[in-house]
Amino acid sequence: MEFIKKVGVIYAHVQPLLDITILAFLLYLAYGILVKTQAIQLLKGTVSLFIVYAIAFILKLNTLLWLLNILAPGLLIGVAIVFQPELRKIFLKIGQSDWLRVGTRAKHSHLDSVLTTAEILSNRRRGMLAVFVRRNGLRDIAETGTRLNADLSSSLLVTIFSHDTPLHDGAVIVQGGRIMAAGCFLPLSEQQDIKKSFGTRHRAALGLSEETDAVVLIVSEETGAISLAYDSRLYYDLTSAEVTRSLEELLDLSSEASKVEDTGNEVKEFN
Repeated sequence: MEFIKKVGVIYAHVQPLLDITILAFLLYLAYGILVKTQAIQLLKGTVSLFIVYAIAFILKLNTLLWLLNILAPGLLIGVAIVFQPELRKIFLKIGQSDWLRVGTRAKHSHLDSVLTTAEILSNRRRGMLAVFVRRNGLRDIAETGTRLNADLSSSLLVTIFSHDTPLHDGAVIVQGGRIMAAGCFLPLSEQQDIKKSFGTRHRAALGLSEETDAVVLIVSEETGAISLAYDSRLYYDLTSAEVTRSLEELLDLSSEASKVEDTGNEVKEFN
């Protein structure tokens, strides 16, 4: 009984600090989600309204307060309608947790197959879209294409993205070491400031990265440039080293890559 009382006293002192720490952590996560979903303008608009309301309250601007109180319910409904796509993306991001990871983890050898294909297609000026599944399941995207559930290989990918094939214009969904589907349609980006020179592939890759946590590799058919799209951003015309490094980090393959390098060094020293 005495022990329980002591724990209660200690907790009473720690509780405010714990409360503030958890709240700060949640606010940090919320800000990260807003940035990744391009919904930061929603936050800025909300803060601006609160500032206007605070100024009206402090200066006792009764007419403005009366107007804001009347418009508040309508503004909430209007925000929900106007920012419905962004709100949907926010709730999708909330579900992206490491303990909710879907599917098997990719291996570095699987990544090498995709990168080899990207370089081959880049030299041949053939387009490519490869979607790497992370925590969000992409079943609805896979259902827009043709189910394959085939072993991942560079020869199969080159065949899929050859000219005049039925699956050439869509995207392949890569999960673990398998090609789950091909010829899939991705949602186009809603961003207005994207370069007009970017074609449908880049817009589709960016659109999927806005709605999910997937990583999309793009090979441009016009220029042969290899790009990545993730976290609502497009990284255009990357070198092979940059693409490899980024994918290793995003797909949690950095440790495996270092093991491969260490093994290679040991073999060289042994010989």
